[in-house]
Amino acid sequence: MTINKTEDGSTLVLALEGRLDTTTAPELEAVLKESLDGVGTLVLDMEGLVYLSSAGLRVILGAQKQMNRQGNMVVRYVNDTIMEVFEVTGFTDILTIE
Repeated sequence: MTINKTEDGSTLVLALEGRLDTTTAPELEAVLKESLDGVGTLVLDMEGLVYLSSAGLRVILGAQKQMNRQGNMVVRYVNDTIMEVFEVTGFTDILTIE
């Protein structure tokens, strides 16, 4: 997986490409841990994401919980495959998806 990080003031955009699974979820978790201080808005751009596992869902849920305390989180450009995962797991009720 590739993570492209862009910061604009208090907004952090993480563009994810490839597979977010058991192997790559710790990488995203590490980037989030080191990057979220002072962030008011976190944007997860999933346009290039082709696969999402339960390990990836756990990291996304953790990010959502942290951003609930310090700002807001938006998930953008979700393809049909990833949206189906969000719908089946109930994440559509938790996340702000644009």
